[in-house]
Amino acid sequence: MPEIQPTRILIVDSSALSREILTRILRDELPRTEVITAESAENAIEVLQTHKFDVITTALMLSDMDGLTLSRTIRDSHDHHYTPIIVVSGDADNRLLREGFEAGVTDYFDKSKGYKAFGSFIKSFLQRHSGLTGHILFIEDSRTSTVVTEKMLEKHGLTFTHTTSAEEAFRLLEQQHDDPESGEHSFDMVITDFYTIGDMTGGDLLHGIRAKFHLSHQELPVLVLTSADDEKTQADIFHAGANDFVAKPIVEEILIARVRAQLLIKHQFDAIKRQTEAMRWVAVTDSLTGVRSRRYLVDNGQDFINNPDNQPVWAIIIDLDHFKKINDSHGHITGDHVLAAMGDLLNRFFPDDMVIRFGGEEFCILAKNYDRTRILKTAEKLRRKVEELEPVDVPVTISIGIAGTNDHPNLHISEFLTLADRALYQAKDNGRNQVCIATPKSRKTGDEPKTSSATP
Repeated sequence: MPEIQPTRILIVDSSALSREILTRILRDELPRTEVITAESAENAIEVLQTHKFDVITTALMLSDMDGLTLSRTIRDSHDHHYTPIIVVSGDADNRLLREGFEAGVTDYFDKSKGYKAFGSFIKSFLQRHSGLTGHILFIEDSRTSTVVTEKMLEKHGLTFTHTTSAEEAFRLLEQQHDDPESGEHSFDMVITDFYTIGDMTGGDLLHGIRAKFHLSHQELPVLVLTSADDEKTQADIFHAGANDFVAKPIVEEILIARVRAQLLIKHQFDAIKRQTEAMRWVAVTDSLTGVRSRRYLVDNGQDFINNPDNQPVWAIIIDLDHFKKINDSHGHITGDHVLAAMGDLLNRFFPDDMVIRFGGEEFCILAKNYDRTRILKTAEKLRRKVEELEPVDVPVTISIGIAGTNDHPNLHISEFLTLADRALYQAKDNGRNQVCIATPKSRKTGDEPKTSSATP
């Protein structure tokens, strides 16, 4: 996928102070934004001949031209015919509302709300008008139609992959479905002809997208190109699972408007998905320590242990030695700092494993793919690291209990953790600040786990 380019904004305003303030606000609010300014309409037209912009803002009154006249001039240009134009004015009167559409104005910002609100306005505007970015899978076997459509997509800076058969498109979508993390073929929407494209038709491809891959209209929008404008064909297109269609011969403004609408649907879906995922992680994350909550262990621990790709799995239970004394001597705020430092250290020590706050000053880790020697060395290294940690100048030590699936296979998670917990209590009984591992015999009630040496 190509590197994401920074957003480019042109500010046209005859006031040097206004240009400076607006530029500073945009750079503060939108770090990945390149801002260029023009002091007059003539200057702006010169800049537009050599630069492409994502958004243009203009004052209503310029030194050499009316802002609406500038907007009309920009709309008549080839490169910026579709670029959003925002009029920045302290007087959005009836003339703006009456003549704005004809002049090609996209939106207005009321300057009377203050300069600071401008940054928030532009950020919101970009979110609402960010539809013309994404990777399109384009399926078309007509050479003429392909050339025409590709020129339109290229003109608007859209990234696309073209195939001449629905079978090849289906294969690419299958790769995306089977390995969504690879990013090699990650498509945001599909544009396809509806009729025969190889042995499969566009309708067959649509059916596969919705029925085999179970991709919703929001997850993967599909825009159909068709030369048939009868009502039955249109109904068939929608029944097959298309979001929308464009009739041939293709009109650029109609195609781009509908591509923008479908990409915006996709971007909104992705944003909601990210937000939902973030909220899910918040719900299963301990807010103090930054590790996962006990709820996460209950929901996912058994699957983690049973997964053959994770073998062998080790349960590690850690207890901060004499933590009550830390709270009693230094206060609970200091104790919280100690727990937070401990959580941060464990997340860094076990980045690919399941780190859990088990309760109070006790932590649990389910670690995967360690052999016996490596897990003991890692636990001992962690024990020594905690001795050196001294968060908020408070000496801290830990006791560690370990149990592994090689020694204790086919256990329910509660039994597995009980063995590690028993090893932890043996470490405490032996004097604390040490590592103890449960042997195969220690599964029997009453047998003591074997204690590891300081350097296994």
